[in-house]
Amino acid sequence: MTAPEKPRSPLARLFMGADHTLDRLLAYWFATCAFYMASLAVLVAEILAGTTPPQAGLILIGAGMAGVTSFYLLVRFSQRLGLEYWQLALYQAVWAMGCIIAAYAITGPIRGASMSLMLVVMVFCTFALRPRQAVALAATAVVCIGVTMWCMARLDPAQYPPAVELMNFILIALGMTGVTALSGAMNRLRARLKDQKAELQKALERIQTLATIDELTALANRRHAHAVLSAEEERIDGAPGPVCVALLDLDHFKLVNDRYGHACGDAVLRAFADAARPEVRNRDLFARWGGEEFLLMLPDTRLEDAHRVVARMKERVASVEVDGVPPALRITFSAGVVQRKAGEPLSDAITRADQAMYTAKSTGRDRVIAA
Repeated sequence: MTAPEKPRSPLARLFMGADHTLDRLLAYWFATCAFYMASLAVLVAEILAGTTPPQAGLILIGAGMAGVTSFYLLVRFSQRLGLEYWQLALYQAVWAMGCIIAAYAITGPIRGASMSLMLVVMVFCTFALRPRQAVALAATAVVCIGVTMWCMARLDPAQYPPAVELMNFILIALGMTGVTALSGAMNRLRARLKDQKAELQKALERIQTLATIDELTALANRRHAHAVLSAEEERIDGAPGPVCVALLDLDHFKLVNDRYGHACGDAVLRAFADAARPEVRNRDLFARWGGEEFLLMLPDTRLEDAHRVVARMKERVASVEVDGVPPALRITFSAGVVQRKAGEPLSDAITRADQAMYTAKSTGRDRVIAA
């Protein structure tokens, strides 16, 4: 059971919202913000060192700060704007790549180092974009880088020698291609792991069902019934209330098996369960206790009400016809119903219900005895 989420402070509600649905996206934004701040600090150092023109550097710093603020607002109000996670990641990646390409154009001798940041952006996109989207983004970035390098080599060949720019372009294109290929492989691996997790979850649910449900009647099995009884006993010890227990045993079931076969006997069990189930509430326990014997536990129910429930079950079951069984041979059962005494273990109440059921059988069957 997960712990309840703690209410946010007023300041946290202002920046992150009242609920926790955006926590992961905002955490990514904070990490991205730290990345931007570190990059902009390096750019400031380059301006102070004289390797980057101050005016162009300050414009890029302002653009970076505006981008960080804008993306915070997009993430913060993404639900109102109808933006999905991959859209936010794509917009942010395009903006970051634009800033990196601009940094390449203005940082002069150390421009090659800025291209390494492009690979970081592509790795970030691995966890947000589909393979085709990542390929399209990488291709667009390589084209933009190539155009930028070509323009710089044409405008300032002394500082941007064409041969050097060509080598830089080849290296960044190879790096982007490699990272994109790895991103695609990572996405396929994540998709495969997601599918396997879904299959394991289904298998676990199936195992859980098999562990708690009787396969033939689709009622709770005896093992699950014991667990429910234990939980109910703890509940009524803390908040005592009327609890009734009934044991129901199909009459002449061995005769049906011997005369018409076990397949017909299974059909009788299923028909009984289907007919009786509508009388059971969601909070009640209706379980196959063993063979042709069934347990019914009715919390917050007095003895007279429990007796009426079982009697209605008897009427429903008696009107059922089963293929392979002559219509004259109705499905009937004998039942014993008891109300738990104050402080009595439920196991003792079940024993008393069992004794009442045998009284019903020994006095003619097809009846309900309330002890």
